[in-house]
Amino acid sequence: MSQDAELNRLNWLSRIAPHAARPGWRRALAVTVAASSLYLGVAPSPADAARIKFDLARSKAVQNAGAGCLADGKAHATVVTQGEVEVMTLTMNGAPPHTGFDVFITQLPNKPFGLAWYQGDLQTDAHGNGTAVFRGRFNIETFVVAQDSGPAPVVHDDGLFPDADTNPATAPVHMYHVGLWFDSPEAAQAAGCPATQTPFNGDHTAGIQAMSTNNAPDDFGPLRRLQ
Repeated sequence: MSQDAELNRLNWLSRIAPHAARPGWRRALAVTVAASSLYLGVAPSPADAARIKFDLARSKAVQNAGAGCLADGKAHATVVTQGEVEVMTLTMNGAPPHTGFDVFITQLPNKPFGLAWYQGDLQTDAHGNGTAVFRGRFNIETFVVAQDSGPAPVVHDDGLFPDADTNPATAPVHMYHVGLWFDSPEAAQAAGCPATQTPFNGDHTAGIQAMSTNNAPDDFGPLRRLQ
């Protein structure tokens, strides 16, 4: 069918629109208009294409620790393209009050996490709610690369997780997952979780992972959805 013919059909639909309130007509009209829009190649608006929303889930470490570990924790993210960068707004609810969390972009949502970088912090208030806003690259082009090994600055050279003094070489690796870690083992313990130390904060003394996008496939984290 030509586009002219399809436009004639839409004109006809406009003439019968007054009958749309009658039983059966409204549904038929909606289906026909939707099909016509698809035929004519009507694409999502730029605003829709430049925004994604997704929920995070309790991490595997939290789930394995039992129902009493961060039992009411919930987190949600919105990512919006603004010019040449993206803005991610991350909210958390049902967490312990006055607790810090460290936000990372990761290759994998669960241990061993793959490559990861430290994006920033989220702090909860007296009610266990918190919001953090980050600007950066949070879309299908998010990746890390190291064409060769080279010397790396050693800032933290003690503790369980001292800095490496050189980097591994790697081809481009995309990273589409988001994770939050307790800022300390003590904070995790206060939330009913194990007091295990991990390297996921600024001085590598974080607690266990609290929330992550483990509700998405390993190779299709939510950031991949934003073109």
